[in-house]
Amino acid sequence: MSDQTYVTLNDGNRIPQFGIGVFMVPAGEQTETTVRSVLDMGYRHVDTAHAYQNERSVGKAIRESGVPRDEVWVTSKLWPSEYGEGVTARAIDKMLDRLGTGHIDLLLLHQQFGDYLGAWRDMERAVDAGKVRSIGLSNFESDRLEEVLGAATIKPSVLQVECHPYYQQTELKRRLAPYGTTLEAWYPLGHGDAGLLAEPLFAELGEKYGKTPAQVILRWHIQEGTIVFPKTTNPGHMAENFDIFDFALTDEEMGRVRALDRGRRYFTLGLEEQEATLSAFRPED
Repeated sequence: MSDQTYVTLNDGNRIPQFGIGVFMVPAGEQTETTVRSVLDMGYRHVDTAHAYQNERSVGKAIRESGVPRDEVWVTSKLWPSEYGEGVTARAIDKMLDRLGTGHIDLLLLHQQFGDYLGAWRDMERAVDAGKVRSIGLSNFESDRLEEVLGAATIKPSVLQVECHPYYQQTELKRRLAPYGTTLEAWYPLGHGDAGLLAEPLFAELGEKYGKTPAQVILRWHIQEGTIVFPKTTNPGHMAENFDIFDFALTDEEMGRVRALDRGRRYFTLGLEEQEATLSAFRPED
């Protein structure tokens, strides 16, 4: 298995391009075991969030892993109830206490609601104070993206959104290009959609390279320059997902995957529905 690749962000920091996501992984032993397992396999990027309620477990696993802290990239996210000048500064300190990792490598605004501009100003101050290395956004796809980009002194280093071969975010990438903001993909395998994984193209390429359809899709993301962190608690899948750095798709094959774009999302709530659904949630400290 070859070493994984890195992406240099617009702030000069190098982020491991492949990681593990722990969305909906229960706090405690399951999160700790998952994080320890992937770190043992060579993963060096963990993506969590306050809303996931497992930051303490992520931090504990990292501290006990034996892997030097400066080799592990830790991403977490603030919830809209934590947005606003002063409010966000306190929330960042609480996050640092929960994680116990000394600093946060990448801090994101989780959703595009609330006082996100006030939150961004506090995040910039946290970078200046050395508490956070890089800052970015998650799920900002409306014109609120441009609002933040226009107001930001430190431009977002990443934008984390749904992205997979059926929904490739080509227009969003065009909007981000002037700022050097890198795309991160959640649902990189299309939420495990059987139809996507059964595309004949991925079977064909998998046979050619001795890989599974999922590995071909993840390799496509890597060559597109996208940062990915598929979620799994299955050790076999963890190892399989990470075993994608010993082959490369040709330019022609990359183009054939791009031709699969259908503009098809798996998360389909509109902006107002999202706000109504998410606004009542308050993560516990």
